[in-house]
Amino acid sequence: MTQAHNRARNRSEETFMTTPARPVTVDFHFDVLCPWAYQTSRWMREVRDQLDLTVNWRFFSLEEVNRVEGKRHPWERQWSYGWSILRVGALLGRLDPKHLDDWYAVTGRALHVDGMKIHEPNVARLLVEQIGLDPGLVDEAISDDSTNEEVKADHDKVIAAGGFGVPTLFFPGGHDEPEQTIFGPVLIDPPTGEAALRLWDSVCGWLEFPHLYELQRPKTNEDERLIGRTFKPYMEARDWVSINRGKVVAMEEDGFRVKGDAKDAGKLKS
Repeated sequence: MTQAHNRARNRSEETFMTTPARPVTVDFHFDVLCPWAYQTSRWMREVRDQLDLTVNWRFFSLEEVNRVEGKRHPWERQWSYGWSILRVGALLGRLDPKHLDDWYAVTGRALHVDGMKIHEPNVARLLVEQIGLDPGLVDEAISDDSTNEEVKADHDKVIAAGGFGVPTLFFPGGHDEPEQTIFGPVLIDPPTGEAALRLWDSVCGWLEFPHLYELQRPKTNEDERLIGRTFKPYMEARDWVSINRGKVVAMEEDGFRVKGDAKDAGKLKS
């Protein structure tokens, strides 16, 4: 190997080993009902706890983005499964961002690990009480229309950025650089320790390439079965169907099943 080749190789290795600049803040948009966002939030907390990173929990509604034309918007209902729960989060976040942080951790675990029906008002009150707050805050959030406005503003921000689901991350811009938006990472086995930081650096590395849009691993049948087992508590607790790209999808222990069109969701069993 020539000296020129050695120098080129050394420069390549130095570049590869360089850690991208780590942001000090990130907005994490979630829907409490989303099992994918919950898994990613566990990783996000792991990263935050190791770094000087501020995570701002913000909202997005899968209920609204998957709404079938002709059906009422979730904010037009007295109580709406996912939307109303997010309104509770909005009120808690105003009182203290730590309340929102604690609430998402407890409520997310209740649904996605323990299989509790968090979308029922009495369960929602119980979970608020579990973080040491007045369960009456649930009813206060629903009676305060400004919580509708806050959730809708967060939701609309994701849509305006071209987003379509969660987890969606917003990274602040710098100087003349605009804010950047990334969907993901989407995973079911959130890494911890140094591995969590390596994934964070990989995600932050995308910020150098604003026109890099997609890098995706296909899901095998075994992947689908693993996802089905991981999401089993959520699947058993829900009283709704899952919609993906206009189709009702069942995530079962032996894989995914397309069960019909979203417009027929009311006629289909989950």
